[in-house]
Amino acid sequence: MSQQDKKPDIQEDYYAPGSSVRGYLHSLLVANGRSTKGKVHVRDAIDVKRTMTIVGLCLLPAILFGMYNIGLQAQIAIASGLVASDIWQLIPFNFVFGGMTEQTGFFGLFVYGLSLYAPIYLTALLVSLFWEMVFAKVRGQELHEGFFVTALLFTLILPVSTPLWLVAMGITFGIIMAKEVFGGMGYNFLNPALAGLAFIYFAYPSQVTAVTQLVAVDGFSGATTLMQTAAGDLSFADYAWYEAFTDPNWWNAFFGFTVGAIGETSTLALLIGGGFLILTRLADWRIVAGVLAGMIVTATLFNIIGSSKNELFAMPWTWHLVTGGFAIAMMFMATDPVTTSYTRKGKVAYGLLIGFMTVLIRVVNPKMPEGVMLAILFANLWAPIFDYLVAKANIKRRLKRNGL
Repeated sequence: MSQQDKKPDIQEDYYAPGSSVRGYLHSLLVANGRSTKGKVHVRDAIDVKRTMTIVGLCLLPAILFGMYNIGLQAQIAIASGLVASDIWQLIPFNFVFGGMTEQTGFFGLFVYGLSLYAPIYLTALLVSLFWEMVFAKVRGQELHEGFFVTALLFTLILPVSTPLWLVAMGITFGIIMAKEVFGGMGYNFLNPALAGLAFIYFAYPSQVTAVTQLVAVDGFSGATTLMQTAAGDLSFADYAWYEAFTDPNWWNAFFGFTVGAIGETSTLALLIGGGFLILTRLADWRIVAGVLAGMIVTATLFNIIGSSKNELFAMPWTWHLVTGGFAIAMMFMATDPVTTSYTRKGKVAYGLLIGFMTVLIRVVNPKMPEGVMLAILFANLWAPIFDYLVAKANIKRRLKRNGL
């Protein structure tokens, strides 16, 4: 080992290949003490730890509101005559608050949601940490912090009643098959959280698509806006896109007071967090603008075409924005810096493709009303192609400009 590569003595055992579990945890929590020595290098105040911390903070509004909304939707369901599920996760809540009632206040609703979400997140976090440590041990590398955000994003797009064994299976598939087999953090071309969701979506569809999974209440039979529209129970005939702004139901969906996955209901909270992510330049506004533009144009085209058999043709873009996982996908999934295009024009094309494919899948395939998951995974495959085409066009213009 050269003098430049030496690390402080207190760090040396921690970062040696084949180091102990304690060493990997140490590398996760503490900087490794290395410093650059060469003449040419780039120094930046931000690193992976800080990046993941910022992303986690940006997700905090959606997480906090999601936990409150879990309790709120359960309270609404119980007020209609249903009974709260008798599950072990609610034992502490029932002991402290005596069970969910119509009189349960804000704090009680939040604790109810926390009681259900915490086991889901801890399961995803511990399982992903285990696999990250296994692959770090095999490769003789330090432990990277990306699994924190992967576990967060994965659990926020799950129904609240998802079994913990299924959470473990989904995050295992996402971490191993969509990330580690390609070399780990920074080398994957598919979004691990969405890959894990896709796995359980197709392997165990009833566990993540059944309306009974959306609220932890026995006998719940509600449905999301997309589900209701696909079933023909909700009509948007003669509904102009701007009418949404005077529609109380749209505002409820925008603020998040509706049933849905844990962290995807509040468009407002996701826009606030995503906006801060753009301000810190951890997310590229071109991708967000592309996704939004692609969705608006495609939804408008379907509105013009129309259909007497499929109500989703008439759904305006304002409703596509606030339903399903569109907001969290647009602000946090599509902007993943590893799996997106790297060129500016490529990012715009990448975003446009996601917006287009989301609406296309939602409308054309009513049996799968949530199309944003597959749209992003499909766009992940096209991201390097967009970069290749942009680079090729730039080279062609440069040669033409130089007369070559």
